[in-house]
Amino acid sequence: MNHDLNKLHPYPFEKLASLTADVTPNPKLAHISLGIGEPKHPAPGFVAEAIIQNLSGLSTYPTTKGVLALRQAIASWAERRFSLMAGSLDPEQHVLPVNGTREAIFAFAQAAINRKPNALVVSPNPFYQIYEGAAYLAGAEPWYLNCTSETGFIPDYDAVPADVWDRCQILFICSPGNPTGAVHSIEALKKLVALADQYDFILASDECYSEIYLDENQPPAGLLEACAQLGRHDYNKCVVFHSLSKRSNLPGMRSGFIAGDSKLILPFLQYRTYHGCSMPVQHQMASIAAWKDEQHVLENRNQYRQKFDAVIEILAPVMKLTRPEASFYLWAETPTDDTLFSKGILADQNLTLLPGSYLSREVDGINPGSGYVRMALVAEVDECIEAASRIRRYIESL
Repeated sequence: MNHDLNKLHPYPFEKLASLTADVTPNPKLAHISLGIGEPKHPAPGFVAEAIIQNLSGLSTYPTTKGVLALRQAIASWAERRFSLMAGSLDPEQHVLPVNGTREAIFAFAQAAINRKPNALVVSPNPFYQIYEGAAYLAGAEPWYLNCTSETGFIPDYDAVPADVWDRCQILFICSPGNPTGAVHSIEALKKLVALADQYDFILASDECYSEIYLDENQPPAGLLEACAQLGRHDYNKCVVFHSLSKRSNLPGMRSGFIAGDSKLILPFLQYRTYHGCSMPVQHQMASIAAWKDEQHVLENRNQYRQKFDAVIEILAPVMKLTRPEASFYLWAETPTDDTLFSKGILADQNLTLLPGSYLSREVDGINPGSGYVRMALVAEVDECIEAASRIRRYIESL
């Protein structure tokens, strides 16, 4: 077997299962989970209908590149959403449908990394664990940039040594961030574009939470948007990843896309013809319908706003937390060790939270996730309110 497999850490939910294996949850309370970031809002009915209407696609091998109509729908959506120059995202060169961002992010690193000594993949810390695993299995080493309250939960890129940028082959950006919900400004993204030019690395921006934001007048900026404002309509050295999982409550459909620099997209397409499943035709047709509709996305955001307002009102008196700009996560400080807190609240309140330290690595003696828990406000409003009430009761009992 590939010896690099030995470098992989257990997934956070595996660690959580081990942590709580000896816990007997309070039997008087129904279980509530805020642990996994799996949207629980209903999937749009018109998407399900589109799948049903296109079940004839089961008789057809889908192509890796996907149908042109899907790539056109994706390009049109991205141009509208991020104010890109009309026609700058060519569906033939700049867009590729993928089976969710998880698979695409991992596969992109395998295709893009030039296996040579000291190659680095730089990522935020805390982080989405796929960045780390993708680095190891592509023959590179991960380099973590701590995101703390002092930095607004955005990496301090100015503090990165020049030799790290020299060795960097991919910088993963996660904006809005998982688990903090922090958003990179358009100016910060432009600064990163300049760094990519200076040191010749790829900017890979994970933007799968970009459509869940709390201020309707301030949608998060995107990397392609920064490129457009710089007049870089070829999106040189830049790719973005988007998904319907969070935007449209469709995690089970496994539908997303990668878009950006054609010099990166076209070789990645070649890689995917050898590795990676093509999206089923019926899912492609349903994806077209989803990318063309914004009303269901607006209704989705409204539900998340209600949940954040209600949960923060309940928890603010007993926890230090910040209302995020975007995403459906609440990143909150714990009054005790985050693992003990998560274990205790499961036993006492039959409530699952994810310890922040399980989403981070220790760097320079600091694990920036320690002392935090991630709450995924994915359930319906009433259940989130009940969960917040249980958290408050537990803290007040300590």
